[in-house]
Amino acid sequence: MRLPAAASVASRLEWVDTSASTNAELRERMTDAARWPHLSVLITDDQTAGRGRLERTWLTPAGSALAISVLLRQLPASSEARGWIPLAAGVAMADAVAAQLPGHEVGVKWPNDVLVDGRKICGILAEAADAAVIVGAGVNTAMTVDQLPVETATSFAVHGVLPDADRLVADYLTGLDELMRGLCEHDDAVASGLHREASDCCVTLGEQIVVWLPGGERMPGIATRLERDGRLVVDVGGRERVVAAGDVVHVRKPTG
Repeated sequence: MRLPAAASVASRLEWVDTSASTNAELRERMTDAARWPHLSVLITDDQTAGRGRLERTWLTPAGSALAISVLLRQLPASSEARGWIPLAAGVAMADAVAAQLPGHEVGVKWPNDVLVDGRKICGILAEAADAAVIVGAGVNTAMTVDQLPVETATSFAVHGVLPDADRLVADYLTGLDELMRGLCEHDDAVASGLHREASDCCVTLGEQIVVWLPGGERMPGIATRLERDGRLVVDVGGRERVVAAGDVVHVRKPTG
């Protein structure tokens, strides 16, 4: 597939017909730093062994989703600022998706999913790779209702839209590049404006949620805000708890 607009943003963009995992494949290729500089991109619409958070598998029928992996070599100095990379990618992807789905609520579910009208259209996985970070994103494009892995997922096709893949990737890369430039310059998400943009985009804030913590604890509460380091603040019965990692479930409001 030719993606001229996206290729004009990326320092290098390569489309592969199939890949077990674009993140893993890009990790192998990036050892040649001269040929794979900062903002290099590897894309396919046939990923056969994708991975999500917590080593979960991510399987999609060929041609139904885009797997996009971006190599970031220019990183903020502090580990606190680097922790914002998944949220930066989420904001950039939410903006790119929203541009082609007008009239729908598009936002980020903390820490790294993009939702459309409350259902997941994209997952993001950022992985450290030596002195770099590889950001993988999987976007459901042509997936039908019958192909959706869970009832809480969605796709462009479900909303009756055939997305412009070139525009989608170009918009995503442009947004991610801009957010990363600001984060690197200021080494702080508040000073760069990313904290505000992510807070505005985060559909988790203000919601009744359940957080499944890494140790297995179930923590219900109301998501109130993002800390300056990107952690989620949850009001649990009037007491604030700060979550660094966990699975967040939005509690569905009753209808009717």
